[in-house]
Amino acid sequence: MKNHLFSLSILVVALFVFIGCEQSSTPLSSVEQNAIDNDASLAKLPAGGNIVVANRASGTLSVIDVTTDAAQTVSLPGGSNPAEPMYVVFDARNNTVFVGDRANNRVIALDASSFSVKGTIPAGAGVFHMWADPRGRQLWVNNDIDKTVTVINPQTLSVITTIAIPADLSAQGGKPHDVILDPTGKLAFVSVLGLPGSSDVVVQYSTKHFAEIGRADVGKDPHLSVTQRNQNLYVPCQNSDAVYILDRRSMNVVDILSVPGAHGAGMALKGKTFYTTNLPGGGPAGLYTIDVKSNAVLGHTDAPFAVPHNIALTPNADKLYVTHSGGSADKVSIYAIGKGEQIPTLIGNVTVGLNPFGLAFAY
Repeated sequence: MKNHLFSLSILVVALFVFIGCEQSSTPLSSVEQNAIDNDASLAKLPAGGNIVVANRASGTLSVIDVTTDAAQTVSLPGGSNPAEPMYVVFDARNNTVFVGDRANNRVIALDASSFSVKGTIPAGAGVFHMWADPRGRQLWVNNDIDKTVTVINPQTLSVITTIAIPADLSAQGGKPHDVILDPTGKLAFVSVLGLPGSSDVVVQYSTKHFAEIGRADVGKDPHLSVTQRNQNLYVPCQNSDAVYILDRRSMNVVDILSVPGAHGAGMALKGKTFYTTNLPGGGPAGLYTIDVKSNAVLGHTDAPFAVPHNIALTPNADKLYVTHSGGSADKVSIYAIGKGEQIPTLIGNVTVGLNPFGLAFAY
């Protein structure tokens, strides 16, 4: 039983959080698909757990029980400056919640059961998006002021390496923004924004050698999401009103979908559906639903507050949570999702700290 739960915990790490031709999604190989279909640990995912929300302006976390949707507040330790939590990553293998602290150029590691501090890890200036691989071997943290990526060992809480973004992109004013690792943990993807012209870039890295091995031009202000169900990378690009779909091996464009203000990227690890927020839309049509088999936009639903930002789902993809950001904002909206991961239905909201930003499922 213990081994079963350990295997299960690996598969439900950090959920979320990541378009011109008529081509469908890139299929998995038969070996890959059979491994997913026959994975018994996916049959029983945890019914309980928490959504952990980083409250950027309050310097706290809100921990929302997904059964009751009641929230508790967790304080974060200050450093040279009061904590400024940005994004949250849950590492089930090491029972750790990682919080990026932009104001102090560090990552705070918390015990996922007690939320006591396990340690802090130095990062670069401008800590922003971060992501861990499902096996708990690497945590990638983007530093947009230093224009670097800090790679952390989640077990030892030590820095493995620091990667400078490609020199040609840095010279053009580019800076790293979003980051995600593929379900195998072998590839990492970093979006680089702020480039001149009509395109930003997604850079593909090896997690073994930490070298760039590919890149793709995409729309402006790109974010990232993946699923085990295919080999695609979903890239909502807010300032291009589009979701680019890339083959995450070849980095070729598979499709480009028209979605207004596409920003937040959310999908369950074995998700059938990709969700993205219309951040600048003000609330109406604030959440879009895309089928990952057909790459078709299924529809949208309204958001109850302005600036629908980041997305997290429960492992069974039966509930979805969206932060609404802004200096005085303090709400997370809650949606129910029917069987087959249909268009979500708004069921409520919860009050959290000020400027709720990143969020993640943890248990």
